[in-house]
Amino acid sequence: MIQAIFFDFNGVIIDDEPLQCRAYQEVFVPYGVPLSAAQYYGALGMDDRAFVQAAFERAGKELTIQTRRAVSEAKLEIHRRLMTDQLPLFPRIETFLKAASRSFSLGIVSMASREEIRYVFDRARLEPLFSVVVSAEDVSLCKPAPDCYDRALEKLNEKRLKARLLPLQPGECLVVEDSPPGIQSGRSAGMRALGVTNTVSEAELRAAGAEVVTKDLSDWNVDAVRHLFSKG
Repeated sequence: MIQAIFFDFNGVIIDDEPLQCRAYQEVFVPYGVPLSAAQYYGALGMDDRAFVQAAFERAGKELTIQTRRAVSEAKLEIHRRLMTDQLPLFPRIETFLKAASRSFSLGIVSMASREEIRYVFDRARLEPLFSVVVSAEDVSLCKPAPDCYDRALEKLNEKRLKARLLPLQPGECLVVEDSPPGIQSGRSAGMRALGVTNTVSEAELRAAGAEVVTKDLSDWNVDAVRHLFSKG
């Protein structure tokens, strides 16, 4: 039975994949590094460091430590500017998260930076709903490697141990992802997987290992999670 739900961040909690793409495109201009939407979406699952490295290599441009730092800082500023007027959370995601937090332990498992996640948490006041957060800084390998989900379960079980609760097993955890690398990451960690077609097609998510695929999370509730993932 599912005891914990681990959510990806960009593309699941916040509808900002197009904004991420626009921010990268804008920040790359002074460096002569082109970026198409296809190239951006083809790199889902990468953290900023790996993404910038790949983009510069593809363009045949040198990337120094100073340049990488400057690009990351500028991209973060542009991304925030694009969200100044309204924080683009997915419809009713807050309702689902609040309901789910009363029945499951929740976590964020993302290749976004800790600062990026914290900014959204502060504006939307979501932090109290989550027991653990794993960001790009917590692991050295990006999705589809299982490291981030392994780390999330490790952190959650550390909290459970302090609370004198039995540790959870991977099969008791559900991952909610919008990309094939994310689904593969969770499945490789031994967890159940729910795909959300916010970014790619149902066929792509199922091919990656998603057991259930939904158009969005707006109609989901605790009973749906328990019913659809009640069996191993």
